[in-house]
Amino acid sequence: MLQSILFLLLLVAAFGLFAWQVRKIWANIHVGRERDMSGHPAERFRKMMLVAFGQQKMFKRLTPALLHLVVYVGFLVINIEVIEIVIDGLFGNIFGFHRSLKFLGPVYDVLMATNEILAALVILAVAAFWWRRNRSQPVKRFTGVELRAWPKLDANVILYIEVILMVALFFMNTADLKLHQVRGEEMPGTFPISSLLVGLFPSDAGTLHVLERIGWWAHITGIFLFLNYLPSSKHFHIIISFPNVWYSRLVPQGQFSNVESITHEVKAMMDPSYVVPPAPTAPDGSALAPTSFGAKDVEDLPWTNLLNAYSCTECGRCTSVCPANLTGKLLSPRKIIMDTRDRMEEKYESPLIFRPNQYGPEAKHEPVTDLMEATLLRGKVTPEELWACTTCNACVESCPVNINPLESIIEMRRFLVLEESAAPNSLNVMFSNIENNGAPWAFSPSDRFNWADDLFAAEKPAKAAVA
Repeated sequence: MLQSILFLLLLVAAFGLFAWQVRKIWANIHVGRERDMSGHPAERFRKMMLVAFGQQKMFKRLTPALLHLVVYVGFLVINIEVIEIVIDGLFGNIFGFHRSLKFLGPVYDVLMATNEILAALVILAVAAFWWRRNRSQPVKRFTGVELRAWPKLDANVILYIEVILMVALFFMNTADLKLHQVRGEEMPGTFPISSLLVGLFPSDAGTLHVLERIGWWAHITGIFLFLNYLPSSKHFHIIISFPNVWYSRLVPQGQFSNVESITHEVKAMMDPSYVVPPAPTAPDGSALAPTSFGAKDVEDLPWTNLLNAYSCTECGRCTSVCPANLTGKLLSPRKIIMDTRDRMEEKYESPLIFRPNQYGPEAKHEPVTDLMEATLLRGKVTPEELWACTTCNACVESCPVNINPLESIIEMRRFLVLEESAAPNSLNVMFSNIENNGAPWAFSPSDRFNWADDLFAAEKPAKAAVA
């Protein structure tokens, strides 16, 4: 009875603390500008099942995709045993049963065998992931200014936790299996890995019972601790990637959004009969302060961009295909997303564990520490990074959870151009040419077809010769 009460308290505390942290994150996301993402539920569901659940975009790189698939499927299947542990923890000691799902019979045998095989494969996959990140020359996309300090430590901590959870699972199953053998009882389920390890355990029933309980409590407590580590970790994507993909943009990737107020002004200039909608007002009827063009800080971005920031897996696929980054420019789309998330938690609320400064001492640009002066733009993201972007959408196409770094880049560019008139000189020259000549080039409209004069001159002698 005491174990059931302790487990109930642990269960309530774990999920209560997790809900408290998620509430903070959801509040941070909704400091962003409103954006209507309703409609097209069938298309959104299909995209979510293919991309988030089906891991569709992961398979553009086969080796990491297969390793990730092992961990992902293992996570899904092992949760079946977690359900069993929760039922046993709440009611097993009260009603005197153990391994509550054993009534499934042969299905239970298959589930437990699959569970153990996947757990062993998870350990191997995690070892491969650790080696890829920590060898003397790690995969290039696992390096960069944005992956020093906390992000690098966080990635390794996740791998260590996953191994510990799998070891605790085998410890629990092996002790339980050996205990049943000592008592001359048949263990429900099939355990191909644990059956190979029973020789490592003692043969005393009392000791085995204690060891089984230690493994049981270590496994479920580790899962609850991991659950509450997620909101402070990049691994939170296993949960939030589903709503992130659901709220993906359904327009063509090359289509930019327009500033609504400018659109109305252009329509009014082109059509004198066009009626500009009235400006929005506060609930009391008073006029609202005009919103800025583009984004200077996180609250100027649409809320979907802030949802993107919490969905980032920090895998670096976006940066690894960015032509600006590949040619030595400062831009890293992954850094833009990570900076957005860090700025949200710097200015508003962070989960239980505050992310330390992600930049190491060798960083090229340290974030501004004065919160009264710091903003996302210039405080964390520099104009040099933004103007290096070629708007090619390679980062958007490569992201396995449909994050759109380009949209945040465009919004911050808009602020630089429309609010600060801080475009690079080459763009200012282009703007002047468009205004004066109706084209990006410094030629009068009347000279627009001069390039064809030589063609016409060469064509006349050719026609005469034919005649």
